[in-house]
Amino acid sequence: MIISRTPLRMSFTGGGSDLPAFYRQFGGAVVSTAIDKYVYVNVNPKFDHGIRIAYSKNEEVERVSDIEHRLVRAAMQMLEIDGGVEITTIADIPSRGTGLGSSSSFTVGLLHALSAFKGVYVAAEKLGADACRIEIDLCGEPIGKQDQYAAAYGGFNMIEFRPDDKVVVTPIICAPETLTSIERDILVLYTGVTRSASPLLKQQSDVLAGSADKQRVMRRMVELTYQLRDELQSNNTLAFGEILHENWMLKREVTAGISNPEIDDWYGRARGAGALGGKILGAGAGGFLMFYAPRDSHRAIAAALPELRVIPMGFEPLGSRIIFYH
Repeated sequence: MIISRTPLRMSFTGGGSDLPAFYRQFGGAVVSTAIDKYVYVNVNPKFDHGIRIAYSKNEEVERVSDIEHRLVRAAMQMLEIDGGVEITTIADIPSRGTGLGSSSSFTVGLLHALSAFKGVYVAAEKLGADACRIEIDLCGEPIGKQDQYAAAYGGFNMIEFRPDDKVVVTPIICAPETLTSIERDILVLYTGVTRSASPLLKQQSDVLAGSADKQRVMRRMVELTYQLRDELQSNNTLAFGEILHENWMLKREVTAGISNPEIDDWYGRARGAGALGGKILGAGAGGFLMFYAPRDSHRAIAAALPELRVIPMGFEPLGSRIIFYH
């Protein structure tokens, strides 16, 4: 039996610049952190040569080509595993449409567990790259690359996307108390709205490929990412909320579907109660709202948004790990 544990992620600035329609022209960058919410993938030898997969549904098939779950099918084909395996998965957070990168965390964790099943060690860089290949190239998802690398590496990082498709992951180097302060002052609320990120990201890709105005907006968001890195490495947490706020105001300009009147109302009420900045996590339109605010304002913000559910989240220094191997 093998169990992998792979963190979800929380992104702060630059989201959308990891889409190939943008970074292949201008280069992209995000600042993000892995969080202490996880996807677990369990892989076990099967008594016969068949394949059993348990997720929100159960599949029992004889051939890899018969697997309905596209990510599982592509991963098994990539790793040349043709049967004799059971795969089960659970997650700490609803698995789709919440903006925490759960699909990519699942793909990274699946690759990690299946590789261990074969007796093969895989480094974080390869896990990230192979997960991107499965999701983007083999399964045709119109998504970016930040989630896969955040899940594979863990930690609090700047992730850069070069025009030649190279991805560079660099830890944010700052005093420990700087990250502790940021972690303490972040408040996350669940909107109860889930949505598929793919249509939103496809829309963002289309406008970024064809609109010089939208490209200028995204280029400013990338500038903010480098600015946030510099401020954090100078241990200046005061700029964090201001940069988050500008980044969110810019992201709302990219496409109309990223926000809506209800989200704008929630955001405005939170700002009125003491939030310095924030954003919808992920592609937009639902999932989790994240705010940066002094800790003593959190109760007032939660009271101003009684219809939303506060979800405690902390930072996770480690990426995907094999936590059981027997």
